[in-house]
Amino acid sequence: MLPTPESTPESNILGNLASVFGLLGAALFFTGWIYRWSYFSFFQLEITTLDLPVESFFMVPLQVFFAGGKSIFKSAIAFLLTALAIYLSLWLVNSINKTVPAKINGIITGSLSYPYGRRFKWIYRILKSWQQFNVNRYNSIKLLRSLVDEIIIVGWVLLVLFWSAYHQGIADARRDAGENSSLPAVALIAKQDNISLGRKLDDPTLRLDPKGFKAIGDAGLFADLSKRDYTDINNPKEPRVWRLLLERGNWIYLFPALTKEQQKDPKARPPVIAIQQSQSGDQLLIISPQPSQPSK
Repeated sequence: MLPTPESTPESNILGNLASVFGLLGAALFFTGWIYRWSYFSFFQLEITTLDLPVESFFMVPLQVFFAGGKSIFKSAIAFLLTALAIYLSLWLVNSINKTVPAKINGIITGSLSYPYGRRFKWIYRILKSWQQFNVNRYNSIKLLRSLVDEIIIVGWVLLVLFWSAYHQGIADARRDAGENSSLPAVALIAKQDNISLGRKLDDPTLRLDPKGFKAIGDAGLFADLSKRDYTDINNPKEPRVWRLLLERGNWIYLFPALTKEQQKDPKARPPVIAIQQSQSGDQLLIISPQPSQPSK
């Protein structure tokens, strides 16, 4: 029978590195998924329906932890608090493991010394045997304790990652929905028969006639949006800016940016319009980092 080859230090190092990179990849993906879930949920979109590339989730955590000086400071504080919470949790569990068996053994020892202990010898014999039982001799018990420690560590890490990604996603979504948005401004030009919203380019005061369309659900949403879909005619110095939220799967997701007054309401959410891209070349999407300046 051939002897089992012993593992070398090099193989142990490579194995540990593989484990570390595997855990790091899982943490990055978890953080990216939570961030995008919270970000798109602000716009009432379900992330599972957007068909986002998997590799993009590994890059999103950079936005969570290194978006700016404030994010880096928050990440450093979160890291220190996580380490402290893990240390205190492990210390508490270890203290319980030592204190509880000692107290139980003390109760059993005291009970065995009572005079009426002779009446129930068989019960006390069992308790005495339980008292003398050494669980540390079994590898399964050691594995269970190690598993508890790992669950505590992983639980704290996931909790902090979830909290950081969730709140950063909401904060970025609220920023992008308002004046200081990092999303591009857009103009969508389409034939009159292919779009139910918008205004005629030769006469901005006239809206497209939505004849030939039917509605399901709250038709008032369409009526409210059609009144302010192009620009605020009564106040041309503050035009209605539309932003491109996402372009994915032959669909274009647009929304009107929140005004200053709307941004004061923490519950304000912009309506999102999903428009299917035209395949016949009769649709134009203009993307710009800044909206056009209103004419004086």
